[in-house]
Amino acid sequence: MKVTAIIPVYNEENTIKNVVLTISKYSFDEIIVVNDGSTDKTDSILKEIKKSNDFKYIVLPKNKGKGYAMASGIKSAKNEIIVFFDADLSNIHENHLADLFTPLLNNEADMVLGQPTDTMIDFDVNPFKSFTGQRAIKKSDIKPIIDKIESARFGVEILINLFYSSEGKTVKYVMLKGLKHPTKFDKTSSPQAVKEFIFEGKEIAFTAIKNYDLVIKSINNKIKEAI
Repeated sequence: MKVTAIIPVYNEENTIKNVVLTISKYSFDEIIVVNDGSTDKTDSILKEIKKSNDFKYIVLPKNKGKGYAMASGIKSAKNEIIVFFDADLSNIHENHLADLFTPLLNNEADMVLGQPTDTMIDFDVNPFKSFTGQRAIKKSDIKPIIDKIESARFGVEILINLFYSSEGKTVKYVMLKGLKHPTKFDKTSSPQAVKEFIFEGKEIAFTAIKNYDLVIKSINNKIKEAI
């Protein structure tokens, strides 16, 4: 089964080149980069490396949020298995990519969530691990909520998680050893990082409230599993 890699990006001029070039070296059948209205040098960098690298480049005229960028990539993808990567990663290796999509190829899970090991919070106690941007899904599974994904902005990860839970689908976590993912405090000033955390937290909460039906269905599924 063929695999598509999707990289949503917004203002990641310092890392996007390395992420795209590294992923391009490995055995993906299709790579899609979605520029979510970046205002820094991201666009010029991607146009330059596209001259010598084969990937599909989608440019959104203005910033519409991560959910819209992900949905644009999903709609454009030709293959059933889709792997998402954040645009600010470093130390990417081939085994990270294989660890994400292999469980889907082997029918071990319906969705795979990848957790970088080089993070500020240990995996065992990390309350945000299900919000990771490194995940593998099947296009046919996600299509029923594609319109909701478009409008989810930074609540997109919790929306997808709620949907899979509500449908009783199997989710597998994998550790991506050595993969580095910076925190907001690594990328900007502390006041700005706090501001962004609060903003994204509000969007996550709004998404959960807006999709209350999925929350209830997920809870009912967990109760049934416990009985």
